[in-house]
Amino acid sequence: MVRKLVQVAQKVGVSEATVSRVLNGRPGVSDATRQAVLTALDVLGYERPTQLRGVRARLVGLVLPELQNPIFPALAEVAGGALVQLGFTPVLCTRSAGGLTEAEYVTMLLDQQVSGVIFCGGLTEDESAALRSRNVPVVLLNAAVDHGGFPQVSTDDVAAVQQAYAHLTSLGHTRIGLMVGPADHTPSRRKAAAFTALAHRGAGSQKTHPIGNALFSFEGGQAVATELLATGITALICGSDVLALGAIRAARRQGLTVPHDLSVVGYDDSAFMNYTDPPLTTLRQPIEAMSRAAVTLLANQINGTNPTPKELLHEPELVVRHSTAPAPAPRDGAQP
Repeated sequence: MVRKLVQVAQKVGVSEATVSRVLNGRPGVSDATRQAVLTALDVLGYERPTQLRGVRARLVGLVLPELQNPIFPALAEVAGGALVQLGFTPVLCTRSAGGLTEAEYVTMLLDQQVSGVIFCGGLTEDESAALRSRNVPVVLLNAAVDHGGFPQVSTDDVAAVQQAYAHLTSLGHTRIGLMVGPADHTPSRRKAAAFTALAHRGAGSQKTHPIGNALFSFEGGQAVATELLATGITALICGSDVLALGAIRAARRQGLTVPHDLSVVGYDDSAFMNYTDPPLTTLRQPIEAMSRAAVTLLANQINGTNPTPKELLHEPELVVRHSTAPAPAPRDGAQP
């Protein structure tokens, strides 16, 4: 008990006597200090006293599927800052090898009586049911799977593919490939559907417009890009910047240069994409606007305003750098 008092007091910057008054429900403590002490209890993993457990903490979970993809830390940074401005304390939960699973994080967040949760990526049906049963406000940010009923904020994948495709065709490319994530990943499925529609509209075929599904990693991008290059493509649209960098490595391993032999378009505009070799042409996700929209939707739910369950789509921006160029002459064995 003494150790708890000391840790909470240090966390909040108050005396141990003040913490004791809050825990025992005694007067003489301001509402702001009382709330700060309760939040510190939650953050440090201590159970609230029985008489205080009915009070929902002003904690908000930020659940990320990983940190390797720079887009997720970027989303969390903006969302976390917006939450702090509204008086909430963000709790970052990241799935990692040997660490807690997303399901275990959901259980932990529920035990901590969080005010709400923002999921960057997605959640399972069991996790969804657990959150609904406790009436916990939820917002999905770039949901990896479809979940009806929860408010969603996403990048417009159809618009992204249309912008990239128009850019490449304006450069004279007719053999364009698409490399996205796993087949059950919702944004990847949307990109693939949009790409197929564009190919059919331009009298293209699966042969001239191949699609590959890769793991979202550098190595995954390199492996699938190697297969797509064998079809004779001269341009490749990628579902993430990390996949695009893997594709550039695959091209170079085959003696090809980017962009003279292969044009590559990424997706995200992650940090440092302006400093790659060559600087990457990519589709910039509006991280600031999306993250703040997600926080606003969550805050509205917490405050009793029911938001529309429909999805808010934000249009990306094509950032043209030096990884795309006019189509080369057909390589040996490839048809124009």
